[in-house]
Amino acid sequence: MRVLPDGADGDLALALAGTIAHDGQGGVADHFAEDTDIDAWLAAHFPGLPPRTREEAERLRSIRFAARSAFAAAVAPHPASRVERQRRMSDEEAGERLAAAVNALDPEWTVMVGDDGVRRSLTSAAAGQVLVEGTLALAVLDFLTGPLAPRLRSCQAPRCVRYFVQDHGRQQWCKASCGNRARVARHAERQR
Repeated sequence: MRVLPDGADGDLALALAGTIAHDGQGGVADHFAEDTDIDAWLAAHFPGLPPRTREEAERLRSIRFAARSAFAAAVAPHPASRVERQRRMSDEEAGERLAAAVNALDPEWTVMVGDDGVRRSLTSAAAGQVLVEGTLALAVLDFLTGPLAPRLRSCQAPRCVRYFVQDHGRQQWCKASCGNRARVARHAERQR
């Protein structure tokens, strides 16, 4: 049995969503475009796995699509990323896709009550592709139902397609370079 990580911190969920990013030239870079790209990303997050088959790679792209679609729903009433404004899964389909991946883990729940509060632990006997898909989906669901979810936003800088967790209430951009790009674009617009 493997202990499944708690994804409430958003690290794994945001890393998965971040595989779609700005390409630096006004377009969108898909870091899952090739199966070898997926294998490289998985090697960083799930070391020791063999390469994916074509079908397994497609299922991981589907999990990512469901995750980003769920992120788009979660940021409402704020705008979604421009990628999801163009195309996304229905909320119902995204929820079903993520739930199916978690259910395939056939997780066993343990609730621990002690002096340090109440905690939950999930374990699973799953391995390989089922474990990867389920862990990713669980990380997305833990994050979107956890304490950081209300602070999830999409970066509104020109050309950026990332999601981020706000550090403070007025933060509009995922990083300083996006803020600079937005200010330059605003200045250029005023000059016209």
